[in-house]
Amino acid sequence: MIQLTNVSLAFGDHPVLHDISLTLTERRIAVIGANGSGKSSFARLLNGLALPTSGTVAIDGFDTAKKGKDVRARVGFVFQNPDNQIVFPVVEEDLAFGMKNLGLDKATIDARITEILARYDMTDMREHPAHLLSGGQKQLLAISGVLVMAPQYIVLDEPTTLLDLRNKRRVTRALSALDQTLIHVTHDLDQITDYDRVIVIDEGRVFADDVPSKAIPIYTELMG
Repeated sequence: MIQLTNVSLAFGDHPVLHDISLTLTERRIAVIGANGSGKSSFARLLNGLALPTSGTVAIDGFDTAKKGKDVRARVGFVFQNPDNQIVFPVVEEDLAFGMKNLGLDKATIDARITEILARYDMTDMREHPAHLLSGGQKQLLAISGVLVMAPQYIVLDEPTTLLDLRNKRRVTRALSALDQTLIHVTHDLDQITDYDRVIVIDEGRVFADDVPSKAIPIYTELMG
C-alpha cells in the first residue's frame, strides 16, 4: 500500500503540490494532468526521488524520508527518456548493475537477465551496445532493468511519449502483462481506459480521482 498524508512539495519558493492525501491500493493507477500540473513531481515522491516539504509518503509502512533504501527496494521507477536510465554501454552489463549492488550471486544475475531478455524477444541483444538499440528497445531495456530488481510497485513517468506508434504499442503490451502494481503518469488516454483508477492533478492538487470512465471525461473537460 502507498499512503500520502497531507503531502505538499515545493522547490525553493515555488510550490508544486498542495496538501495531497491518498491511499493507493489498486493494481493499475493512472496519473494525468496538463504539463506543469505537478504529476511528474507526484510520481517522484513515490520512490523517494523527491521528498515532501511537509506531510509523509509511506510505502508499505516505510517513510520515504527515513527509509529510502527499503522504499527503493519496493518501488521501481521508469523515466520518460530511457537514455536517462541506461547506465552501461552493453545490454547485459546494464541489466546486471542493480543486481550486483543488491549482492546477488552471478548465477542468479545471469538467470534473471536470460529470463527478462527472452520475455521481450531481446535475447539476441544481450551483448548489443545499448546506445544502438531502437527507441522501443531502449525503453524495454529500461523497464527490464527495473523488473530484474523484483520491485512490488513500478512508477512510470510518461514512458511512451518519445516513441513512434509501433514501439508505443510494444511497450504498452509489455506494461499490460506485468504483475506488479503500476502507477503510470501519461498523456495517452487510450492507454488507461481499462485501468482501475485515474487521478487527475491540476495546479498541484487532486482535481478528480475515480474510475477511467468518470475521471477521463472530467480531465478532457478541464482541458477545454
